[in-house]
Amino acid sequence: MITIKRLIFNPIQENTYVIWDQTGECVIIDAGNSSPHEDRALEQLIESNNLKPVAVVNTHGHFDHTLGAAYATKRFNIPFVISRKDEFLIENAATSGSIFGVSTGPMPRIDTDIDTLAEVRFGQTALKVIAVPGHTPGHIALYEPESKSLFTGDTLFRESIGRTDLPGGDYSWIMRSILDKIVPLGDDVKVYPGHGEETDIGHETLYNPFIVEVLANEVRYE
Repeated sequence: MITIKRLIFNPIQENTYVIWDQTGECVIIDAGNSSPHEDRALEQLIESNNLKPVAVVNTHGHFDHTLGAAYATKRFNIPFVISRKDEFLIENAATSGSIFGVSTGPMPRIDTDIDTLAEVRFGQTALKVIAVPGHTPGHIALYEPESKSLFTGDTLFRESIGRTDLPGGDYSWIMRSILDKIVPLGDDVKVYPGHGEETDIGHETLYNPFIVEVLANEVRYE
C-alpha cells in the first residue's frame, strides 16, 4: 500500500503530493514549493520518513505546479518527468507567473517525456499514466489501482474542473478526458486534485455541475 501526504504550497495554494510505499522510495507530484520555508517543509517530510525520492513527476506544466521542480531535482538528484507537449508552458513560466504576481525563478529542463511511459514506478508501486488533455495539451493523471488513488492535477477538482481559457486549454477536450478516462475508473476511486480538497468519482458524478450537465444531455439524446 502507498502512503500519500499533501503539502499546500505557493500563493496559488497548489497541492504537492509525496507518495511512497513500504520500500521507502517515493515520487514528488507537482512540486510547487516556492520559498526557502516551503523547500524546508518538503525536505523535512522526506527526511522524517526516511524516504528516497526517485523523480519529480508533473501532471502538467503550469507555473504554480513547477515552482519547486528545479529545487527538488537538484536537491535530490532526480529527474523531472512531464509531457513535452507542455514544454511551452515551462518556457513561459516567468510571464505567466507575473500575471499572478508570482516570481517563478529557474525552471528545470525536462529529463523524461511522460508521454513515452505507460507507468511511473517507485519501489514496488506503479502509477498508471493516463492522458487527460484539456486544461493543458500535455496534461496527465496518475492512477494507483491497488489503493484506487487518482492524482488529477488541474483536470478535476471537488465539484469543479480546471479552467480552459489559458493557452492550450480546450473545454471539449477536458470534458472528454473526464468522461472517457476518469469517470469509468469507478465511483469509489479517490481523487487527489491539484488544488482544494480530496473527493471521489462517485461524488463528482452526482454533484459536479460540469459532469452532471453533460451526462444529463447524453441521456436526453440517446
